[in-house]
Order: sequence, then structure tokens, then C-alpha cells
Amino acid sequence: MTTPVSSIVLVLVGSVIGSVGAIFLKSGAHAVNRQWSSIVFNWRLMVGVATYLLSSVLYVKGMANGELSVLFPLVSLGYVCTLVWSKMFFNEVITKVKLAGVGLILVGITFLSLGSH
Repeated sequence: MTTPVSSIVLVLVGSVIGSVGAIFLKSGAHAVNRQWSSIVFNWRLMVGVATYLLSSVLYVKGMANGELSVLFPLVSLGYVCTLVWSKMFFNEVITKVKLAGVGLILVGITFLSLGSH
């Protein structure tokens, strides 16, 4: 079985959308207190949950026609995006160790994709 480009694109887009969802969840978490209403009526949390749901739908659609061993590692690209978003939106520090981790993720994805040929 070969993995169509459309499946790869669906999983990649889902991965980026999922990383955006993490940003909304983090942003919404700042407003959470001991009252349930701070969770239930928190629009940022709701957007975060909705984006995770959308990313899951895209994963399922993408995985339906491709190799799991090729597609699922692409989900880890969300970690790369999340590192960038965390710097942009929360001014988090990007250390050499974090960059090395992202580099290892990219190398791993490359090796896994080469293994399918």
C-alpha cells in the first residue's frame, strides 16, 4: 500500500490545527478557577476542544487511505508547531535542548518516511 499525497496533507493540516488547539487550551487555562463556570463558559477552552476535534477528524480521514507507519509520525510535527506558537503567544524560551528535540523529531520523521520506499 502506498500513501497518497492527499492523506499526507490531511494529517499535516490536522497536526497544525491540533497545535493551534493547544494554544487555545493554554490560553483558556489562565482563566480557570474553582468554579465550573470558568471552564464551561470559557470560549478559549471551547475553541481548543473544537480544534482538537477537527484535527482528529482530519487524522481519521487521512489515515483511511494511507500507511499508519508513514502518517502517524507526521502527527509529531504538531510539537514543532507548538514550539513556535509557544514563543509567539506566550513568549516561552526556546532553548538549545528544545531545538535539539525538534531536530530529532524531524530526523525521525524523515527516516520513517524513507522506510516506506
